[in-house]
Amino acid sequence: MSSMLVEVSIESVGEWKERVRRLFYPAYEARMLKALPKDRLPAHIGVMLDGNRRWARTVGQSTAQGHRAGAANIEPLLEWCDEVGVEVVTLWLLSTDNLNRPAPELEALLTIITDAIETLAEQQRWRLHPVGALDLLPAPIAIRIKEAVQSTIDVDGMLVNIAVPYGGRREIADAVRSLLHEHAERGTSLEELAEVIDVEHIAEHLYTKGQRDPDLVIRTSGEQRLGGFLLWQSAQSEFYFCEAYWPDFRKVDFLRAIRAYTQRERRYGA
Repeated sequence: MSSMLVEVSIESVGEWKERVRRLFYPAYEARMLKALPKDRLPAHIGVMLDGNRRWARTVGQSTAQGHRAGAANIEPLLEWCDEVGVEVVTLWLLSTDNLNRPAPELEALLTIITDAIETLAEQQRWRLHPVGALDLLPAPIAIRIKEAVQSTIDVDGMLVNIAVPYGGRREIADAVRSLLHEHAERGTSLEELAEVIDVEHIAEHLYTKGQRDPDLVIRTSGEQRLGGFLLWQSAQSEFYFCEAYWPDFRKVDFLRAIRAYTQRERRYGA
């Protein structure tokens, strides 16, 4: 009997906390948003959506359900970014290393990611841009992603980079390869290229060419490492690490990350 009372008590406390959040957090978030200095907001945010599997284990759900919960949190994030006035968001949805996961898990993950991308495209609110090596994906999946992205090409909204599958080292290697091919077609010798090549030449061949580098990179799940995300572009980025697993990442967590960014003094190595 006593154990049952403890369980009921714990459940009641949890429900009470949730009611308190629903009652007070909207007002708290509104105050946070209003207090953000408009002249210090990030224009480009990179987000590492990490912790779906660990979240699933914590709540007793399957890995696939964890990925679905993570996918469901993407649209709210983009809405928060719109509200703040962010111009570019880069979402790391799948790494090249993730392609080594067991076939059943990978197949389900690819389907969930592709469904999520198509859902975003159908809304015609954001302009989607692929950032990754789509040639590594199964052809039907790659085709679906390309068609979804193409359908948003004329959308006048926030630019959303979809990093699938993405690896920072792979991107740099692809950029160098593209640069070499370009100059080979021009008839430039390796010796001539070695004399003139600089940072900007490589930057012009990155997946994000023509875009500004991220001002802020957010990683959820408590991990404090890049893991290969935007290795080249994040050289001068600010980083914010959040303990919450991605499916539990809330608007208040996002606003705290933005607030932390606005309070930092960016020195750019000076």
